[in-house]
Amino acid sequence: MSDLGPVTWPPAPISTDRLLLRAPEAQDRAPLIDLFTSPEVGTYIGGPQPRDEFERTFPAVPPRRPGLFAVTLNGTLIGIIDVKRRPADRPGHVRPDGGEVELGYLFLPHTWGHGYATEACAAALTWITTALPGEPVVLSTQTANVPSIRLAAKLGFTETARFEEYGAEQWFAVWWPPTPPT
Repeated sequence: MSDLGPVTWPPAPISTDRLLLRAPEAQDRAPLIDLFTSPEVGTYIGGPQPRDEFERTFPAVPPRRPGLFAVTLNGTLIGIIDVKRRPADRPGHVRPDGGEVELGYLFLPHTWGHGYATEACAAALTWITTALPGEPVVLSTQTANVPSIRLAAKLGFTETARFEEYGAEQWFAVWWPPTPPT
């Protein structure tokens, strides 16, 4: 069992109009290295990883764990969606005991501005609603990351707090799943 509980993993690939969300595969190694070593991607997550060190330590087959989705466009990885439990010791929670489901995402810079992150995150939220019914989903990003805040708002996240973490002000928001009809 993962920190997400008893979810089926990997799930069947999730198709959207343009994208496919699936578990990471060996063919994703090179674009994942590009993703994690990109200066643009690293801007709001503590900076890029040094490429030579990352290539040396990153496994030939990327890690697979429940909640980690490779996002592909025409068969090529363009980003990742990461769904996991927010640790109770981090700031920002909507439940007193913490442990909410947290949505994270990273996309290669050449894909920014095309709606891929919105499309992939919406698909992930639909998956969460089915796999973890009734769970609120939280998201945190630097307040300086205005495009990420706009994306979260477009998805229906509502700001609930701001706090200092990792040397920067963070924007914290929650998305509540739709209430099933009675």
